[in-house]
Amino acid sequence: MKRFTVTLSMMALSAGMLLAQAQTKAADTKKPAASANAASDELKQIENDWVDASKTKNAEKLGDILADNWVELGWDGKRTDKGKALAEMKTPGNSLDTFEMGPMTVRVFGNTAVVTGSDTEKSMENGKDTSGKYVWTDVFVKQNGKWRAVASQSTKVPK
Repeated sequence: MKRFTVTLSMMALSAGMLLAQAQTKAADTKKPAASANAASDELKQIENDWVDASKTKNAEKLGDILADNWVELGWDGKRTDKGKALAEMKTPGNSLDTFEMGPMTVRVFGNTAVVTGSDTEKSMENGKDTSGKYVWTDVFVKQNGKWRAVASQSTKVPK
């Protein structure tokens, strides 16, 4: 009888351990999804902050979003770095008058994220109308606990 009781106790203990492991695994699989959702929301907000900074010509705010080594390949094929982008922001003849953000997709890979999206805008660059629809990609890296854009690319969609 004692042997039967020990066997039952071992089976109950084993079942309890398996149940605990299953619950831990379920919690672990939810953690990355919740973390990715939080990062996705944060990155979408950063994209919207970027637009606000561009509309209001707030170079300080934009400078905080862009990493020091940020580089952009613009819709016109020109390469722009952070310093040039911040300087051009204040140049007369450059403006972002209206901006309608399209849907965004965020993919997070640890401390790196890729955001793709589209927008329709009314804009001027060097006094020329650059209004239209654009598709773009921004790459972010989390540095010292903060997401910073490190690379961008945009393409103007033909009419």
